[in-house]
Amino acid sequence: MDGGRGDPGREGRSSLMRSLLILSFSDISADARVRKQVEAFSGRFEVTTCGYGPRPRGAHRHIALPEHTEVWRYSRRLLLTRRYALAYEQNEAIVAARKLLEGSAFDVIVANDVDAVPLALSLDPTYGVHADLHEFAPSQKSEMLRWRLFVAPFLAWICRRHVTRARSVTTVAAGIAEEYRRRFGITAEVVTNATPRADLVPTPTHRPLALVHSGACFRNRHLDLMLDAVQQSTTPLTLDLYLTPNDPVYLNELKVRADQTSNVRVHDAVPYDELVATLNDHDIGVFVLPPVNANYRWALPNKLFDFVQARLGVVIGPSPEMAAIVRAHGFGVVADDFSAASLTRIFDAMVPSDVEGFKDAADRAAASLSAEEQQRIWVEAVDRMLPSETTS
Repeated sequence: MDGGRGDPGREGRSSLMRSLLILSFSDISADARVRKQVEAFSGRFEVTTCGYGPRPRGAHRHIALPEHTEVWRYSRRLLLTRRYALAYEQNEAIVAARKLLEGSAFDVIVANDVDAVPLALSLDPTYGVHADLHEFAPSQKSEMLRWRLFVAPFLAWICRRHVTRARSVTTVAAGIAEEYRRRFGITAEVVTNATPRADLVPTPTHRPLALVHSGACFRNRHLDLMLDAVQQSTTPLTLDLYLTPNDPVYLNELKVRADQTSNVRVHDAVPYDELVATLNDHDIGVFVLPPVNANYRWALPNKLFDFVQARLGVVIGPSPEMAAIVRAHGFGVVADDFSAASLTRIFDAMVPSDVEGFKDAADRAAASLSAEEQQRIWVEAVDRMLPSETTS
């Protein structure tokens, strides 16, 4: 019943399987983390998904939210006057989701990010709600004054009032888990944004060295630092960027600048199922993320694990969560700081034998850092919510 109403939790469901709703205000078919949840639970539950876009692979049924409803569009007036409950209930995306889910019944709901948690709790699933928090919500854009003054208090209210009532919680990195514990007393396990295991091998090292970056195009990620470093380096290099058009103005600026160079190319993003294979034909994955907010400080993004599955070496800034993994497995270099100059020094010192060693180390680490290992944590968390006879 894609996009329909009725009882997506029970209609046509095998009596031998429990029902589970995965609720996410995202296009689940293109949301790497939420897609992994579908994969993790689809063999154990009758899985219904509710989000934007088409039905993701593995979902038994899908409830499509109207594309024009965006969950981040809360009433400014209500946020300013701190009428948070009303701001939530009047949000167009929440209203649409509640109407489409009316009359549904589920045994478990997995709610993605704090916006989904109050709605999930109100649906009163039989065994409770598991909240998967993709970042530390109150600090998502804490570099912006209006965010700190108006949005952050609202999201903190959701955390205190609602997320604390979830039966179990996961998040993406240890630093973010600690922030939730310190600020709200929420105990969250860590499920990293690991990439599914890819059956690849390192490619021969290119001459010149082929650098690559993939991901969202946000100005506050300072992607231009990579262009500065490549242009200043004395080592022969190329840089390919595969970017999603989150900020079209900034993306165009990067394209204009790349057009003025001979060794930088900006590409459209490739479908997630094709990404790792595309990255594999490079040597070094690069990501330097200045810590302009708390989430950037504790970032442990998909792309690091994409680079590993693509059997690439890695060059990153000194972001603690990423740096710990790179150093533990030896598949790359951690810059001294988040500047272009620090990146340039690394590139200037890099020789092909180093790169080959990094790529071999990534190959050795690929199995242990795969999504399949991480997905077990979600499954075990939900299993603990169920009566013992349902988990045997």
